[in-house]
Amino acid sequence: MNTMKRWSLKILVAVVVVAGAALVARDICTAPKIKEDRQIFPVAVAKATREGMANELVCCAEFRPYQEVDLHAKVSGYVKTIHVDVGDRVKEGQELVVLEVPELQDDLVNGEAARQRTKDEVEQAAAAFDDAHLAYTRLVQVAKSQPNLIAPQELDNSRNKDRNAQAALSAAKQHVQEAEADVSKFKTMVKYSHIVAPFEGVITKRYADLGSLIQAGTSSHTQPLVRLSQNGLLRLVFPVSISSVSRIRVGDLVDIHVESLKNTFAGKVSRFTRKVDLETRTMEAEVEVPNPKLELIPGMYASVVLKLDRREKALVVPVEAVARKSRPTVYLVNAQDRIEERVVTLGMETPYKTEITGGLKENDLVMIGARSLVRPGQKVRPKLIEAAHTE
Repeated sequence: MNTMKRWSLKILVAVVVVAGAALVARDICTAPKIKEDRQIFPVAVAKATREGMANELVCCAEFRPYQEVDLHAKVSGYVKTIHVDVGDRVKEGQELVVLEVPELQDDLVNGEAARQRTKDEVEQAAAAFDDAHLAYTRLVQVAKSQPNLIAPQELDNSRNKDRNAQAALSAAKQHVQEAEADVSKFKTMVKYSHIVAPFEGVITKRYADLGSLIQAGTSSHTQPLVRLSQNGLLRLVFPVSISSVSRIRVGDLVDIHVESLKNTFAGKVSRFTRKVDLETRTMEAEVEVPNPKLELIPGMYASVVLKLDRREKALVVPVEAVARKSRPTVYLVNAQDRIEERVVTLGMETPYKTEITGGLKENDLVMIGARSLVRPGQKVRPKLIEAAHTE
């Protein structure tokens, strides 16, 4: 009995020894792998992607009316009626002011009477010409049928009367044309006493009241009646620095931010002056901005972000991925998750992205962050970081 207990104890000890040896052997085998895993350094990486990019130029801009004019009177007179006031919206052709000019009405009445008188004179001259021409025609016929019956002197006198009557008729017709021109002139002058809007817009200033004497607007010192501004379409004017004037094009895209309205919208360059101001060394450019609700007021300021040298589908990486040494390089994480230093060729650069024109291909992973923690050839654990900024 005691012998069997001793054998059982020996067998148990042997099993424990074998199990312990197996555990030690397993730890010895897996230790290098654990140590290696602990040495794999995690790094932030970004993909080389195809994107549109452009250099941005930020300018301060001001809204101005598309058209603005001070309306003057063509004739002198007193303000009889004024239909509008400051802030009123008006349509093209709408009557704004009526002037009272009594002498123009008198001139028109006299002109119409003179026209009628010249028309009567034409009828009288036409009748006289018909009589003279008929008499002369009969004498000519008689002279042909019965020679020497009509004295030559009588025939000459009849011909002269016919010519004089014809000339008198032509003069009377000319007088009618002159009278018609006078009447048309007086009607035009009367029409000038009604001032209408030359385009759709807003009355932004009123210079006169009822009864005001307004002189004809023949000089720049004459008092206007009202100021009309076309605010339904605005000009956003901004200066472009001399270093960028050669790169701006009609149709270039811009982003417009109006801080006072907390509003941002897109636009396009409509035109520019093509001349640099010698004092400011800038060139003015314009963007046409529709304003149907009149939310934007002329004189308001805005920020314009002008996109220059735009590139479509450029291969880009974050700016911090590129080391600028004697030759620009990036740390590429290859298919084996090892660091590879790659020389690249750079193109356009923005505050957040750099264009790569050579040395990388789309979807390559490049390391971003401090390079002092890794070295070429080292195995790393890439962690993809999405780009924080887009163009």
